[in-house]
Amino acid sequence: MCAMHDTDSSSQAPVATALAAARIAAFIAASSNTHAKAVAIEVVAETGSTNIDLLARAATLTAPVMLVAQSQTAARGRAGRTWHTAPAASLTFSLAWKFARPLHALIGLPLAIGVALAEALAVFGVKVDLKWPNDILRNDAKLAGILIETAPTRAGSAEGIWTVIGVGMNLSMPPALQSRIGRAVAEVSELLQQDRERLLAILLSALSDALAEFDAQGFTAFVARWNRLHAYAGRAVRIIDHDRIVHEGIAIGVDDSGCLLMDTAQGRIAVLAGDVSLRLQE
Repeated sequence: MCAMHDTDSSSQAPVATALAAARIAAFIAASSNTHAKAVAIEVVAETGSTNIDLLARAATLTAPVMLVAQSQTAARGRAGRTWHTAPAASLTFSLAWKFARPLHALIGLPLAIGVALAEALAVFGVKVDLKWPNDILRNDAKLAGILIETAPTRAGSAEGIWTVIGVGMNLSMPPALQSRIGRAVAEVSELLQQDRERLLAILLSALSDALAEFDAQGFTAFVARWNRLHAYAGRAVRIIDHDRIVHEGIAIGVDDSGCLLMDTAQGRIAVLAGDVSLRLQE
């Protein structure tokens, strides 16, 4: 997950109000979303990492679970990065979901999840863009991130794969937190005027529909939708691998497998997501 470490609260941070699993479930129950209704919803006041918690439980899970934490203290993001937050300034949760398709067929899943989150935010009138492979941007600044981890499976098992999808989303950005992060980040402060349980219910509905669609059709069902939301389409970018520039060119979009297509001096290439980073050229 774009996971987080707690920071000290300040008078400028929004006041935290307790989230309730029952209220999130009530919104889901009142909807027509059959996929979301199959998800168990849990809320904890504090934990180390919702991703780690669900990964530890994967062997005993019999149904999808959404675990929401009001505070996380030992979580981590992609490539070990830290997601900083202050109380009530973020939404952080993980969703455990079992896929029938094999591990190699999950390539492109982070991009599909980005599409689902972007489409859910559009319900609130919030326009966002997607940065390959797993970030959600607003006005070119990071609003949310995604981390996907898979639980170990027994050798030769054909029982499917449990995947844990972690999401961290900025709701507001108190000045003290902005100073600690040290770079521009986005916020969706108007969402704080909404019921956060309703927001989580809408996010869960969008995610559960997208995961079922991905399991049935793969990333091909999301390619065009992702490309319409591509933040860097037609812009000069570079691919960084451990502080080393490995590619420079113009970002085009993604292909059916979720690879980033770039036009370079050597021609068009497809970049596979891994530990590489995508940056705009200065």
